[in-house]
Amino acid sequence: MGRIGAPHGVRGAFKVRPESADPAALLGYGEWWFCARGGDTWAPRRVQNVRAQGGWLVAEIAGVESREAAGALRGIEVGVPREWLPALAQDEYYQADLVGMAMVNRDGVALGALREFLESGAHPIARVIADDGTERLIPWVARYIDRVDVNARRIDVDWALDE
Repeated sequence: MGRIGAPHGVRGAFKVRPESADPAALLGYGEWWFCARGGDTWAPRRVQNVRAQGGWLVAEIAGVESREAAGALRGIEVGVPREWLPALAQDEYYQADLVGMAMVNRDGVALGALREFLESGAHPIARVIADDGTERLIPWVARYIDRVDVNARRIDVDWALDE
């Protein structure tokens, strides 16, 4: 749901770049879970204070009391347990649930697997990597996304291959 950035001040506060559709989504939780980038082990941390500031969140976490300690957290992923998240409406998805799905164009050609979402400011961009390493960046907008089949782990897209 976010990633820790630079320290903020000298008393252990740090910036968090929100990575969810709602930048304020983390504000309502008294506990966040931390994971090293690319890791798979999450650990809970008690939130002492958090506020929105200029597109970022500024947070203070129990046990982080210096600028140096806050700096050591840079790059850490921030999230909350799945069961804490609000229920989704039909045809809504959490981005994390889509990562790893196969993307297939209208001609039935496999484009690769959705690796991650990148933020462009206007809308998310799906980063798709083919088996041969080819990378495609596909805007996550209704114009290009035809269908998401959660059970089949497949996303059908209107995306022609460059010939």
